[in-house]
Amino acid sequence: MGTRESYEAIVIGTGQAGKPLARSLAEAGRRTAIIEKEEKVGGSCVVRGCTPTKTMVASARVAYLARRATDYGVSTGPVSVDLDRVRERKRKIVDRFSEGNRKGLEQQANLELIFGEASFLSEREIRVTRPDRTEARLKAPLIFINAGARPSVPDIPGLSDVPYLDSTSIMELARVPDHLVIIGGGYISVEFGQMFRRFGARVTIVQRREQLLPREDEDVATELATILREEGIDTLVSSVPQSVARNGEGSTILVVDTPEGGRTVSASVLLVATGRVPDTAGLNLEAAGIEVDPGGFIPVNERLETQAEGIYALGDVKGGPAFTHISYDDYRIIERNLLGDGKGTIRGRFVPYTVFTDPELGRVGLSERQAKAEGLAYRVAKLPMSHVARALESDETRGFMKAVVETDTDRILGAAILGVNGGEVMSVVQVAMMGGLSARELRDGVFAHPTLSESLNNLFMKL
Repeated sequence: MGTRESYEAIVIGTGQAGKPLARSLAEAGRRTAIIEKEEKVGGSCVVRGCTPTKTMVASARVAYLARRATDYGVSTGPVSVDLDRVRERKRKIVDRFSEGNRKGLEQQANLELIFGEASFLSEREIRVTRPDRTEARLKAPLIFINAGARPSVPDIPGLSDVPYLDSTSIMELARVPDHLVIIGGGYISVEFGQMFRRFGARVTIVQRREQLLPREDEDVATELATILREEGIDTLVSSVPQSVARNGEGSTILVVDTPEGGRTVSASVLLVATGRVPDTAGLNLEAAGIEVDPGGFIPVNERLETQAEGIYALGDVKGGPAFTHISYDDYRIIERNLLGDGKGTIRGRFVPYTVFTDPELGRVGLSERQAKAEGLAYRVAKLPMSHVARALESDETRGFMKAVVETDTDRILGAAILGVNGGEVMSVVQVAMMGGLSARELRDGVFAHPTLSESLNNLFMKL
């Protein structure tokens, strides 16, 4: 079986919860092992998610602004995109972040970084299969699972017989595809769709639900779909893929059932972006007495404890919300409970997020749909970005701001900011919600002029 080692804690995964947790435990004097099965350290965010995608989104925005230069009275020549250089820029940033994470773990006293695949042998024992196929057995009274998630693969006839990309492999393209067809209409789909359209590809999004971004309010999703169509993206909603095949010319043929009838879409590159599933299949959780839910996620309580005593699950592997900042907050909760006052809980925490389209969609709190479902008495404030001075000055007037406010208390229940720097403006609203400020207080607040946040005065005047 190989070497046997005893630790005070074992962390599975070097994501945004596992990495800082391992260091905190080690700094507290607890001998800790952290296991990573990938070549790079940092988890989904650094290696496959936030860092590489937002690096490429930045390149796409530069191409977009360059093509719009004449709108600002600036003359430029023809705009072209060298996707190979975009990819290299992305790789360098990922490598820099990942290497920094690795060095930080390797230089930490009381902490051992082990590369390999982890699987449970019992509640307290882990087997690690190293890249060279040798094995080690690790034992610890505390085990933390931060294994993350991976792209899901839908059950579409013929899909397994054709080449397709996922949200990781598409970032390794060296050339802009002629026609990128995306199956799925969520956050990953719209970000990559707009990105590659700006790189110069023709883009078609096929969404089986009745709208893009199905978790959002209808008016928000409709506005974003309009923005994408204005940029030349073809969106097919309420459209179900029926089959996929490869033709003799090397194209991938997708047969889709649309509200208008059957339609055939020919793709030079097919991207499957239908969500993510937890990376739990190889962990042998049964040996630890842990049962997963129907989606494969690990159930936890509000203290992130699993069914097995001494075993915790953090980040995407425990189910939504699947955001880096939520994973990091999971770490803070565990650290507080193990090394602090023991009062950490996920109950009532804010779940802000940003969809990094252009303009961005920043969201926090309840949507109007959620407020209605909860039977709350609420009012809605809405302000088009075309009424925001700073947006007009920068010629970035697409989208709108929307806030949901409780009628009796004037409490801000939530906000959706679809506009330039929408994530930043949303964060201002979140801080106000965290501090218990009312809609009236934001309406009457003094903000610097001219800033985007100043428009919150105008937004809440709409009430």
